[in-house]
Amino acid sequence: MSEVATSEPSETTEEPLVDAQRVPPQGEPCGACGCPLEHEDKFCPACGTPHEPTRAVEPEEELVPSLPVDQKHFHCNACGANVQLQPKSLSYVCPFCDSTMVVEYAPEVTGRQLPEFIIGFQITHQQAIERFRKWIKDNAWYRPGDLHQAKIEEKLRGVYLPFWTFSMLAESDWNATIGEYWYRTERYTTMQNGKMVTKTRRVRETEWWPLSGKHHRYYSGYLVSASKGLTQQEADRIKPFNLPALRRYQPYYLAGWAAEEYRMESAEAHDICQQQFYADEQQNIAAFLPGDTHRDLRVYTDFSNQNSDLCLLPVYLLSYRYQDKLYRFLVNGQTGKMQGDKPVSTKRIFAAVGIGVVAVLLFILLLMLLGAFS
Repeated sequence: MSEVATSEPSETTEEPLVDAQRVPPQGEPCGACGCPLEHEDKFCPACGTPHEPTRAVEPEEELVPSLPVDQKHFHCNACGANVQLQPKSLSYVCPFCDSTMVVEYAPEVTGRQLPEFIIGFQITHQQAIERFRKWIKDNAWYRPGDLHQAKIEEKLRGVYLPFWTFSMLAESDWNATIGEYWYRTERYTTMQNGKMVTKTRRVRETEWWPLSGKHHRYYSGYLVSASKGLTQQEADRIKPFNLPALRRYQPYYLAGWAAEEYRMESAEAHDICQQQFYADEQQNIAAFLPGDTHRDLRVYTDFSNQNSDLCLLPVYLLSYRYQDKLYRFLVNGQTGKMQGDKPVSTKRIFAAVGIGVVAVLLFILLLMLLGAFS
C-alpha cells in the first residue's frame, strides 16, 4: 500500500543575484526612526511619522547607483562579534556581552557577502523600553535591591542580526508497522461484598501490518542564526518573524541602526536547517499514516532544489552584568515578542521560604492548642 504525495512543489525560476550596492533605491529610510519605507507609504509603519510618497523610478529613466552608508566597523575581543555602527558613535560597548574590549577594523578584512533581504523595525525604541520596564517589574519582590534599572535601560539598542534561511524539496521513502484497534468482551471474576461475582469488561487489541510509501513536501522559512553573539536557542525564543515582509536589502536601510556581520557560514547553517527539515518531514509522515497507531517508522529522505538567502532581522538587545554574570533581554523588533533572563535575590527567596515555613509551623501549633482545649 503506498501513500499519495501530499503536495506538489511549485516551479520556481532562479533570479539573478543582485548587487545591492549598484541597484537604485526602491524606497528610503524613515527620517525619524530609520525604518524602511516604500514609495507609496504615507506613514512610517514603525513610528507613524507622516511620509510624502515619491514617484517610482521608471524603467527608461537613468539609474543612479545607491551608495553605501558610511559606517564604523568594530570587533569584540570578548565574544568575537563584528558589528557595524554609525560614524557619529564616539564610544562603543558590545551589545552581546556588554564588553568594552572592542577594536575598529576595516570591513575588507572579513570579505563577507552582502545581505540579500531585510525586515525593518516595526517596534520603536521607546516601545521596547516600555516592554522592558514591564518585564523587569514582574515578580519585582524577588529582584535584587541594588539592581539599578535606569542604568540598565541605557544599554537597550536596536541591532540588525544576520540569519540564513533556506528552502528545499524533501522526497522520502518510508516504511512502518501500522496498528488498528479492535475490541473484544471478556468475562472475569472478582470479590464483591464478600462474594465471588462474574463480570464483563471491554478489552482493546491491536492488529498490526507492514506499510510503506512515498512522501514529498517543499520546506522553507526556518531561520538559522548566523550571529556570533546570539545563539540559536536565544533566537528561537523571539521567533517567529513575519517573513512575507522581507524586502530587498539596500545599504541605506541601516541608517541609524547597528548591524552585525554573519559569522556562521552558509554550509554550516545549511546542515542545521536540513536537520530541522528532516525532523519536520518525519513528523509530517507520522501524522499522515493511516490506522490508529504505528511503530518502527523509518524515513529515507533526499533533499533537492535547495536555495539560501542571507537576511538581516530587527532585534532590540539589552545585555548587562550583575555580580559578574551576563543577563540578556530581547525584543523582536518586528512583532514585539520579548524574552529574557533577570537576576533574583537569593536572600529574598530564602526569606520568603523561611516566612512560609514559620507560618506553617504556627498554624500546626495553633491546631494543637485548639485540640488540647477541646
